[in-house]
Amino acid sequence: MQYVIVGIGGQGILFSTKVLGHIAMSRNEKVMGSEVHGMAQRGGSVISHFKVGDYQSPLVKTGEADILLAFDQNEAIRNLHFLREEGSLLVNIFDEKALENTHLNEYLKKRNIKVFKIKGYDILKEHMGGNFLFLNVLILGALCACDVSTVKIDQVRQAIQQLSPEKFADANLKVLNLGYDAIF
Repeated sequence: MQYVIVGIGGQGILFSTKVLGHIAMSRNEKVMGSEVHGMAQRGGSVISHFKVGDYQSPLVKTGEADILLAFDQNEAIRNLHFLREEGSLLVNIFDEKALENTHLNEYLKKRNIKVFKIKGYDILKEHMGGNFLFLNVLILGALCACDVSTVKIDQVRQAIQQLSPEKFADANLKVLNLGYDAIF
């Protein structure tokens, strides 16, 4: 399984990768990854390549990712080239009009890409008082609901309990469930 996880600095992309790696390693699977931080400290692009299985290189080649997890819709569009045909895109939507582009929809349809959307910021405003630090865990919950990877909600729950700072543990578990219920 090959993942590309994208977003902007501060959205928790690296923690999400750590959770996925923890799960794979607990199942005795081979794990490989690489991160490109860019201008992450200033809200710039962050890209994490993550592979589970018998691979030789940590980087995902263009057109070979099984899953693109996009914490930001603009980063999703910029990184669509990584997805293979019949791949899956899970994207945090904050402006649905951005994805109503005719050319974009033709590209997705032509390549049979499954698109799963989540309104992460709206959910976090409503249920977490606008604390967007939980976006990463929300996305992981949504990933489990999409049923496009081998990662299951109970495995993510257990990994979060082990990896999350104690003061965020209960909130992270709440958000994980919100993400699981939020796919549209």
